[in-house]
Amino acid sequence: MSNPNRMPWVDTAKGLSIILVVMMYSAYNTGEYTGGVGFLHYVIGFATPFRMPEFFLISGLFLSQVIDRPWRRYVDRRVVHYLYFYVLWAIISIGLKIGIFSRDPAGMLHDLAMAVVQPYGVLWFIYMLAVFGVVIRVLRDLRVPHWIVIPLAAALQMWAPKPDSYALEQFAAYFVFFYLGFVLAPLIFRLVEWTQARPAIAVAGLLAWALVDGLLVYSPGYAMQPVGMQMGLAAWPPLHLALAVAGAVALCAAGGFLSKFASMEWLRWLGEHSLVVYVAFTIPMSLFRGAALASGLLTDTGMLSLAVLLVSVISPVVLYFIIKRIGFGAFLFERPAWAHVDGPNAAKASNKPMTRPVREAA
Repeated sequence: MSNPNRMPWVDTAKGLSIILVVMMYSAYNTGEYTGGVGFLHYVIGFATPFRMPEFFLISGLFLSQVIDRPWRRYVDRRVVHYLYFYVLWAIISIGLKIGIFSRDPAGMLHDLAMAVVQPYGVLWFIYMLAVFGVVIRVLRDLRVPHWIVIPLAAALQMWAPKPDSYALEQFAAYFVFFYLGFVLAPLIFRLVEWTQARPAIAVAGLLAWALVDGLLVYSPGYAMQPVGMQMGLAAWPPLHLALAVAGAVALCAAGGFLSKFASMEWLRWLGEHSLVVYVAFTIPMSLFRGAALASGLLTDTGMLSLAVLLVSVISPVVLYFIIKRIGFGAFLFERPAWAHVDGPNAAKASNKPMTRPVREAA
């Protein structure tokens, strides 16, 4: 059942986003071991410009609701919240992969230490959300106007530097989308409401966007590889940035359209619990892919990628329901009381439902 205190279209859009993220890792992880390219490679190739920008843009939509809270409460909500899950799942992932499976205690300790300054594996997204939260609050306190931040962030994204620091590289690549979600939230909410009231126009607009995105991604010069792709004209930095923003907004509109259908409730639920899937999907992904290849029963890259995708999305959900049923292990997906720095106020804030921003972010 949908939580009446949440916005269904936001969760539905997040559901689409988490599926695309897991699809990318499933396809490329499978391609790495088979050396082949499957049909999911082409699906995720289409989504290359906007796959992660969408996640960051949505994450910034509700920042205006908490940006002016006292620093301690803000840090609890927008920094400690993400760092808790980052630290927890980095320990679990590194402990299993390096400590247990590879039997390399020294390597495990090294990776744990490096995870403090360099985002680890797929958890980089959660790490960067905490970083972005601090940076935007500092910019807010310094009263740096949007018209300065947005062009600089856009220029940084198009420059796409490759420093030794993975955190700095990801900051340059995605900060602009998080900031745009924060600044443009009122406009995006109005746009989605407008399209929800006009489903025919919404579908026509989404089809037109998909056609343009696909043609630019798969224009001459593109190259599909087992572990990635080179886009065609869409690779040109200014066009890449434009397609990323357009794609992120399009997925919001798609979320608005799909959220009207009762048959899409599962997608809305998945988006509401996207953190459950995001932090836990890599473990079943690796185990299932390895077992499938070892068995020899499923070797086609496309079908194996699809099977890996399904297992990777469903397994964390099953684990979540098992935890709910037995009443133990909730700390894996829900921040416990001791992990707050603002006492009972923070616990209440963490459970506060998402509501539409009612004013422009100043």
